[in-house]
Amino acid sequence: MRVVVRFLRTDDKIIHEEERIIPGVWVNMINPTITESEEIAEEMGIDVQDLLAALDEEESSRVELEDGYTLILVDIPATEIRHDKEAYNTIPLGIILTQEVILTVCAEETPVLDVFVNGRVKEFSTKKKLRFVYQILFRVATLYQSHLRIIDKKRTEIEERIATDTENADLIDLHALESTLVYFATSLRANASVLDRLTRYKRLEQYPDDKDLLDDVIVENRQAIEMAMIYRDIINGTRELMSSVLDSRLNNVMKTLTSITLVMGIPTLVSGLYGMNVAPEWMPLARTAHGFGIICGIVFLLCLLTLLLLRKKKIF
Repeated sequence: MRVVVRFLRTDDKIIHEEERIIPGVWVNMINPTITESEEIAEEMGIDVQDLLAALDEEESSRVELEDGYTLILVDIPATEIRHDKEAYNTIPLGIILTQEVILTVCAEETPVLDVFVNGRVKEFSTKKKLRFVYQILFRVATLYQSHLRIIDKKRTEIEERIATDTENADLIDLHALESTLVYFATSLRANASVLDRLTRYKRLEQYPDDKDLLDDVIVENRQAIEMAMIYRDIINGTRELMSSVLDSRLNNVMKTLTSITLVMGIPTLVSGLYGMNVAPEWMPLARTAHGFGIICGIVFLLCLLTLLLLRKKKIF
């Protein structure tokens, strides 16, 4: 994985790179080493453990107010290759705010920050740190929604195959999607707690539009939570439908095999009776011309009659 530690700053709405930490700069760290983390932490006057918190996948979303800086941890969506298929998970994103600098740290590159690095966000300024945080959180919420729509599209593709070539693998894929939605919903709820804490945040200056932007972030995050819950319920229904379809197909196969066994039992029974060691005079048609053909014809008619009866009863 590529290791990146960059110092970025916006001037006249144009983002460019700096060579060191100066007021108004954005320190963007992607999978930093321990040495790099210690150097940045010492220069910014922050605890290195707070800086490294975002690299621990088990860290929970939270806001911590420390002396001279604030730590914000949120869960963001990410993709990975699992069993040769693209899957979704969540990873922590750390944001550290000081009076002069904003720092972000993440274990891997993410579209959440790439849009800012590439200058594709309007009204983006590294100097307006709190607004920058809200813009990041807004991007996190919309990225969750984008992934949720993709998950629902995958569910739809599986659902369309139910009537044709549903396989057990589809059930496994549905279970994986449902698990992803559970993780997403849990992370989104944790992020909602962070947003609630930020509504009472007074440490840094807020611009007039910041409050409206935070309200938009809260709305988008709440919508993402509702989407995750709705899609999870739909997937649960789809999985139950698929299980019912597979059970119905199995029942149909069993009924067909049972019917065939029943029909094939007729000639087996007749041949078994005629194969007994009984004197020929006691066996019907034993001395009749073309007796074997007559018996085969009767057996065939009995089998045909049985098939018609089973079909009428919708068993075969």
